[in-house]
Amino acid sequence: MTSANLTKGRYLVTGGAGFVGSHLCEKLLQLGCEVVVVDNFITGRLSNVKHLLGNPKFSLIEKDIIEPLDLEGGLAGIFHMASPASPVDYMKFPIETLRVGAIGSDHILNLALQKQCPILVASTSEVYGDPLEHPQKESYWGHVHTIGPRGCYDESKRYLEAITMAYHRVHGLRTRIIRIFNTYGPRMRTDDGRVVPNFCMQALANQDITVYGEGKQTRSFCYVSDLVEGILRVIQCEHSEPINLGNPTETSILEFANRIIAMAKSSSKVAYRPLPQDDPKTRCPDISKAKNLLGWSPVVDLETGLKSTFDYFKSTL
Repeated sequence: MTSANLTKGRYLVTGGAGFVGSHLCEKLLQLGCEVVVVDNFITGRLSNVKHLLGNPKFSLIEKDIIEPLDLEGGLAGIFHMASPASPVDYMKFPIETLRVGAIGSDHILNLALQKQCPILVASTSEVYGDPLEHPQKESYWGHVHTIGPRGCYDESKRYLEAITMAYHRVHGLRTRIIRIFNTYGPRMRTDDGRVVPNFCMQALANQDITVYGEGKQTRSFCYVSDLVEGILRVIQCEHSEPINLGNPTETSILEFANRIIAMAKSSSKVAYRPLPQDDPKTRCPDISKAKNLLGWSPVVDLETGLKSTFDYFKSTL
């Protein structure tokens, strides 16, 4: 199974002007599909899809999906990617984050039911919270602080998974759930607060690299093209329960900071700050299910992906 086997047709992508969503749209068009994007631009950017606007197979609807979406014509599938995804964004828009995960997801699942098409919903590794299991398997229920500062995002996505499975069990809807782990690449916002843009922009400016705690917490970084390939394989499979998509190679935050400094040939130094509340100490996927069901695993190594991403951030200056 590969992305090339995807049924050619018309696909809806919610949040398609976001970082991951725009790369997904680009790939769908390359595969000969028609793409309809719905985005309210709360965190997505028109610049992410501006180069697609002249394509006759691409259309863009500016709309908040917490309002019902009336879309004429059939659909081969839906990719529900809409949601603020970085801590900076969902802490700024906590109510909007909860609403898109609950009300917006209900509307889009209902649309999939009307169109009788498969729907893939984008959940997150954040459903595992600050995990007590390492690496995280899909069977792990998580360790989440529901009313903490990250709770708006965690619970939005946990509800998304719950309502998706309810539509599957009650209506027989062909649902797919992915849990996305840290993903990086071109088109990330420079101000979205995540570690890759933060470190790259600080290194380019020769500013101190901000590391929280002692930098011993680990993350795994998946390049966006690998994630998109996984997404397109998941929607083709007949598995309704969650599937982890991410890179299982772990890197400590301190090691990652030093790698960015070296790549940038920067005079930046590491500056340590207090660890934010509920910041997970480890984040690493067990991707056995993706390997077995999809034949998928990441192929872009960190050095290659970081160079491409770093060059993108450099071009924004």
